[in-house]
Amino acid sequence: MDFTEKTIATREIYKGRIVHLVEDTVILPDGRQAGRELILHNGGVGVIAIDEDKNVLMVTQYRKPYDEMVLEVPAGKLEKGEDPFEAGMRELQEETGYKAEKVTYLGKYYPTPGYCSEIISLYLAEDLSFVGQNLDEGEFVIVEKIPLAKLVEMVMNNEIPDGKTALAILKADKIVNG
Repeated sequence: MDFTEKTIATREIYKGRIVHLVEDTVILPDGRQAGRELILHNGGVGVIAIDEDKNVLMVTQYRKPYDEMVLEVPAGKLEKGEDPFEAGMRELQEETGYKAEKVTYLGKYYPTPGYCSEIISLYLAEDLSFVGQNLDEGEFVIVEKIPLAKLVEMVMNNEIPDGKTALAILKADKIVNG
């Protein structure tokens, strides 16, 4: 049986700089109609950068939706049509001041598939060299190096609530440590 939904109408509710909210009317697999509120998003990228001593470059920044400081891998949103790899390398350098000679694609991640189209691409960056930080206007981050093993413990102890960061840490640990 085909479980896809056919969109028969779309109504724009709000269009901002980051999100675009629409309401779709769909035909369900059983023929009934239903409404779907969707946040359309250009996507994002996260980069877990690990040095030769297995320390990870992490950033802590204030996140308004949670009203708290959040520990994360360097990350950012994509502009429409932007290549995730290029955006990831840009965000790594802007936020931490480092560039990478070796980059491994870790896959894509759907943070909230029930109502948001955002796709986050994840990368592992190695062979790092410092070239200078270049934060965006209005961006404030604390950069620190934390051992990968400690970050894995933090994920397992529920001390890192950010999904992209937890996933990147666990994937990178599997690649780096087997």
